Amino acid sequence: MQSLQSKQATGLRVRDAARPSRNANLTARIQAHANALAVPKENAFGVFRLSYDIQNENKELTKNWKKTIRVAVTGASGNISNHLLFMLASGEVYGKDQPIALQLLGSERSYAAMEGVAMELEDSLYPLLREVVIGIKPQEIFNKADWALMVGAKPRGPGMERADLLNLNGEVFQTQGRALNEAADANCKVMVVGNPCNTNALIAMENAPRLKRRNFHALTRLDENRAKCQLALKSGRFYTSVNRVAIWGNHSTTQVPDFLNAKINGVPAVNVIRDDQWFQNDFTTTVSQRGGSLIKKWGKSSAASTAVSIADAIRSLVTPTAPGDCFSSGVCSDGNTYGVKEGLNFSFPCRSTGDGSYEICNDFILDDWLRKKIAATEEELVKERACVSHLIGLMGESCDIRGAVDTTVPGEN
Repeated sequence: MQSLQSKQATGLRVRDAARPSRNANLTARIQAHANALAVPKENAFGVFRLSYDIQNENKELTKNWKKTIRVAVTGASGNISNHLLFMLASGEVYGKDQPIALQLLGSERSYAAMEGVAMELEDSLYPLLREVVIGIKPQEIFNKADWALMVGAKPRGPGMERADLLNLNGEVFQTQGRALNEAADANCKVMVVGNPCNTNALIAMENAPRLKRRNFHALTRLDENRAKCQLALKSGRFYTSVNRVAIWGNHSTTQVPDFLNAKINGVPAVNVIRDDQWFQNDFTTTVSQRGGSLIKKWGKSSAASTAVSIADAIRSLVTPTAPGDCFSSGVCSDGNTYGVKEGLNFSFPCRSTGDGSYEICNDFILDDWLRKKIAATEEELVKERACVSHLIGLMGESCDIRGAVDTTVPGEN
């Protein structure tokens, strides 16, 4: 067992929230761990227990630190989280002056793996990482969370249609939405990654009425990053010269990467790449099928780039958007100026002042081609909403996507 003195040097405290029971003694320990969430921290215990006093830290290190934020992460032992958690702990995402407490949600099957993740985080000696909590109960892990990164979702089984996946994961996000409503900070920002992410975000939002509807996001930043990459490759410029790229609609093959409003070195992309056929066919298809192409190359899904895109999405909310630029996020469609039906989670071009909030950009130009494509992805989201109507309090809706063409982004379940 590592000595208390050496553990204090790391400045990290890890504790169990609720480990699955295997015997009476372990059950008692689980209850004590769960109780520790609501009692003074010195009462926490377990193999990762660490007590420390921040006043003993080097004052030069902490003098400019902000108040610690609590970030809950679901699917914490998965491949995406294996990249993401270390980015969060390092200060790359929220800033080098932002201490963080990680609250990690998994399952009985993944509990030992989460312990391993916590050990690696402890051994990494991140000064900004002040605490790690692991558990299997959403209400405990979402306790007082300032951010909830909902990475975990159930994978699609053999022969399962998208409608079945919507219902299966819908039940998960209904439960987690209710847990957020019960336990999270009232201003908690929620980022849904688990697919189908737009409709999962909608379900969580509708089951968490205490939280602000505008604080729920579905991850479409990876699609934006892929679109920027393709524009850079086609134009022969580096991707840093590409901006104002938006993704409209659903995170599916009906998504609409916006080339009309994109710019390359400050010039409209359509004036740099003068090829309408490429834009309307190759560009759109390549972006939506990039994940499948990656799997064909090395047999794995895009865990690392997904983690990077989550970090990018968060940074877009905590860093002011550059003048004239935007970022993509699936957000509540209520009150949008583009005529998209309200009550959906729909990806729009957004901008932020850097305080965690955002506004939907209202200055994007739509031509007939874009409008047609946006209408198609909107229709798909309306149908998905109907399929989960029983989970969000809507009555009399029917699911019309059974037997339809599968629009899941290739490489994702």
